[in-house]
Amino acid sequence: MKSGAVLFAGCKPEVAAGPDRRIIGVGVRARQAAGRGAEVVRLRGAAWPGLIDSHIHLEGLAERHLTLDLTGADSLEDVLTRVKKWAARLPKDGWVVGSGWYNDAWSDPAFPSSRDLDHAAGGRPVYLRRKDGHSAWVSSAALKQAGIDRGTHDLPGGVIDRDDQGEPTGILRETAMELVAANMPRATDRDFDAAMTRALAALARLGLTSVHSMDSARGFASFQRLHARGKLPLRITYNLPIADLHHAERIGVRSGWGDPWLRIWGVKAFLDGSLGSRTAEMLDGSGTVRLPQLDLLDMLERCARAELNVCLHAIGDGAVRRALDALAPHRRAWRFWRPRIEHAQCVDPKDMPRFAHIGAIASMQPIHAVADRELADAYWPTVSGHAYAWGALERAGARLAFGSDAPVETADPLLGIDAATDWRRRAKWHPDLAVSRAPALRAYTSGAAFAVGMENDLGALTRGMLCDLTVVDEGRVVATVVGGRVSWLRKPSAASPRSAAGAR
Repeated sequence: MKSGAVLFAGCKPEVAAGPDRRIIGVGVRARQAAGRGAEVVRLRGAAWPGLIDSHIHLEGLAERHLTLDLTGADSLEDVLTRVKKWAARLPKDGWVVGSGWYNDAWSDPAFPSSRDLDHAAGGRPVYLRRKDGHSAWVSSAALKQAGIDRGTHDLPGGVIDRDDQGEPTGILRETAMELVAANMPRATDRDFDAAMTRALAALARLGLTSVHSMDSARGFASFQRLHARGKLPLRITYNLPIADLHHAERIGVRSGWGDPWLRIWGVKAFLDGSLGSRTAEMLDGSGTVRLPQLDLLDMLERCARAELNVCLHAIGDGAVRRALDALAPHRRAWRFWRPRIEHAQCVDPKDMPRFAHIGAIASMQPIHAVADRELADAYWPTVSGHAYAWGALERAGARLAFGSDAPVETADPLLGIDAATDWRRRAKWHPDLAVSRAPALRAYTSGAAFAVGMENDLGALTRGMLCDLTVVDEGRVVATVVGGRVSWLRKPSAASPRSAAGAR
C-alpha cells in the first residue's frame, strides 16, 4: 500500500515529502522518513531549494507568444524587415504589436521614428515596446488614432519625443506610452491563458519553482483561471499596480492573502524609468520622475495602514534616495512590513547602509548588468563604479532578493547566478561588487522567500518546508519539483547519459 510519501532518490541530498507535500526528511533520514511504501522518483544531480524569481512580468512573457518578438534584432533594418513580414499577415487596419527592440545594440543607436515604421507596416497602426518596457515606438497611424499631435501635452511622468518643429517623432516614454496602448486590441481570455500556460511551462524548464509577478489585473485574472483548473506549474506571488490600490483598500485585501500557489503580497509603483530609455532619475537631475514624492508618501501611508507591502521601482540613484527617504518614517510599520526597492541599479554609496537600517529589501536582477555595462559606462561613468552593487549592498547589511525582470532579460536563474558571481570577474568590471556563490543562491531562495513572507515555507531544504526543489547536474537544470510533484524533467540524452535525469 502506498504511504502517500515521495522519495526523491539519487540526487544529493535525497529528499522525502509527505502526503501534505512538505519535506519530512533530508539526506540520510530521507529514506527512513519516506517509509517502504513511498513512491520513488530517481533524479541525478544536486538538489537545491527551489529557485525563486523575485521580479518577473508574466504578462510580458505571455504576450511574446501572441505578438511580434523583436528580441535580438541587431539593426533598424532588421526590425523593419520583421515588421513588414508580420504586417503582411494582418488586415489593412490591423495593429502590429510587438516588443524587444533595443537601439543601443544597433550600429546607430539613435532612437527611431514613426516614419521608419509607416512604410514597413503599410500604413497600419504600430506599437512596439522597447526591450526595457519604458518607451514605445509607434507609427503615424497609431499617433493619429490616439489623437497625438504637436499640440498634445506631455502626461505627468511621461514624455512625447518631438522633432525641431515640435512634431511627435513616434517615441513615447514612460506614462506617455499609455496614450497609444489604450487603443490597442487585446487577445481573448482563452488565447491569453494559452499563451500564459506556455510562458509558465518555459519557466519550469528553467528550474523556477516560484515567481513574484509584477503584473496588472489582467494577469492576475489569468493566474486565477489557471489555478482553478490546476494548471499552475509553479507558485505565483502577485504584486498589484498602484492604480489598483484603492480596490485592495476597499475590499480589505492584506499581504499574504491566498494560498501557497497563488497569493497577493504588495503594491508596485514606479518612481522613475530606466537607464536604456534615459529616464532613470539620477541625483544629477536627469531622468523622469514618475511618482512625485508627495504621492509616494501618500501611497506608503495608505499601504502601511492597509497592511500591504510595497515594491518601489527605483533605478536611478535619485529615485533610490527618494524611496529610502520616504520609507524611513515607516520602519516596522506592522509585523510583516517588508518594503522592497526594485532594481536599485544605481545607489549612492552613502545610501547603501540605509537599506539595512530601514529594513528595505534590495530586489535586484544581476542579469541586467551584463546587458547594461557598456551603456552605463558611456552615459554614467561616474556612477557605474558603484552600480549593480550586490556585493557592496550585502556588505552594508542589505537583504538581497534576486530575479530577472523577464522578458526584459532572460529568466534563466543559472545565468542570473553567474552574472552575480563569476561574470564580473571575467568581465573585469568592478569585480569587488560581485557576490560569492552562497549569497547569490540565498538571494534566489531564502532571501526571495523572506521578501514575500514565505520564509517558513520556502527557501530551504529542511523538515516542514514545502517540497520545492531545483535539481542541477553539470551546470544545467535537469528537474524541477514543486510541492512534491515533478513539474519538469529533462529527458535522458543518449549522447550524454551522465548528465541526464531519470525517473521511475
